[in-house]
Amino acid sequence: MQAVRVLGECGKNTTEERNTCREILQSGCTDRLRVSIMHYQNREKVRLLVEKGVDIPNPLTIDIGEEVDIDRISGDGVVIYAGCKIYGKKTLIMSGSRLGYEDPVTIEDCQIGRNVELRGGFFRNSVFLQEANMGYGAQVRDACILEEEANGAHVVGLKHTILFPFVTLGSLINFCDCLMAGGTSRRNHSEVGSSYIHFNYTPNQDKATASLIGDVPRGVMLDQSPIFLGGQGGLVGPARLGYGTVIAAGVIYRGDFPEGGKLLTDGGVKKEDSVFYPGIYWNIARRTLNNINYTANLIALRQWYLGVRFQFFQEDFMSQKLYEGALEKLEMAIDERINRLKALAHKMPQSVELYQKIVKGKDPQELLRQKRELFDKWQEIEDILYSFREKTDEASEGDAFLEAVAQVREEKGNDYVTVVQGLDKKWNAKGTKWLQGIVDDLNKRVLEKLPSFENTWQGKECHMV
Repeated sequence: MQAVRVLGECGKNTTEERNTCREILQSGCTDRLRVSIMHYQNREKVRLLVEKGVDIPNPLTIDIGEEVDIDRISGDGVVIYAGCKIYGKKTLIMSGSRLGYEDPVTIEDCQIGRNVELRGGFFRNSVFLQEANMGYGAQVRDACILEEEANGAHVVGLKHTILFPFVTLGSLINFCDCLMAGGTSRRNHSEVGSSYIHFNYTPNQDKATASLIGDVPRGVMLDQSPIFLGGQGGLVGPARLGYGTVIAAGVIYRGDFPEGGKLLTDGGVKKEDSVFYPGIYWNIARRTLNNINYTANLIALRQWYLGVRFQFFQEDFMSQKLYEGALEKLEMAIDERINRLKALAHKMPQSVELYQKIVKGKDPQELLRQKRELFDKWQEIEDILYSFREKTDEASEGDAFLEAVAQVREEKGNDYVTVVQGLDKKWNAKGTKWLQGIVDDLNKRVLEKLPSFENTWQGKECHMV
């Protein structure tokens, strides 16, 4: 009877619909009644969206979850093509966005900014800022942030991936667990060539493998040289690459090159074939420190969002919700990196035991010390990471920089890219120094807990796997 009441309260159902509901109820088939109600509710939401101005060329093919708040979907220039499915109470679709032009799109709890195009695929728990776009066959899952004009062609898979403005991905790409920056415009942008893979899962079954391609302190200024990862290649995480790096097509790169500015034509490491021993970990320091540094950059990016990005998302309700969605994805990304490194640390006792059995007394003591330190000191390291995430930056350099951003915004308007690129070099340097201070301070605090890792961080093992 509750179902009948629901239909009756809507006030929009037709006599035919009421009669159908009554017949279904008399037959005792409550499942059919439930389906009928859901079908009606979906049609009603579609009708309301069309009434508010959303262009839905084929309304009968659209599925909208009962949890979706249509007040979070703009009626200004939004187009939803045939076959699209929209789910999630946190879903937000802002003006000018187009969904499903090349192939049906499924959205689940995504926040979609102005003039975004998602041409086909599956998108969940991710954020797309102004004019970001993806081609058909995309699968963009949890904690992805595509900033202004970041884009991908067809059949691109992303998860826990952050792309700074203008970053471009070709086709047939798997690029999970990365942060990529670099470039100054759509004509001068960082790019990942087609058929590229970021290898983010190890034979030891861990995913402490996130790669930093560029960095946050300089990347947010939108004035760095682009990075190019050539097609039919791959990057083995966790890796660090600097601005201006070009990896030749067909290369699978297995090292770090944070200084940037060179063409890399081989894989970074050459080793002979050897016996594989599951769980051993022949080099734990590089993996650990690259993960700490990646997390430090995410925490610096969170401060950037809290201080700088915040200023550009206060003009209306939808902008505020877009900002909240982006901040939520950053929190998810930080949690993921800490949890993945924690899982790695908890494997160290077994790794030590296996290692000692295999090397039979010839074990390098430094490697054993590093593994034991990582396990023994993990709780203190985790506490440091979470404390840095939660603290509010009080640096005077940060405050002065935020005031400069606010002043340029007053002069140039609310366009994020225009304002950031309108800062003079002096303020860019101050902003970078503020964020780099966060990264360096966190790295330093962790290294104090891991003294046996010190030489690795200074670069002595930067190309080892």
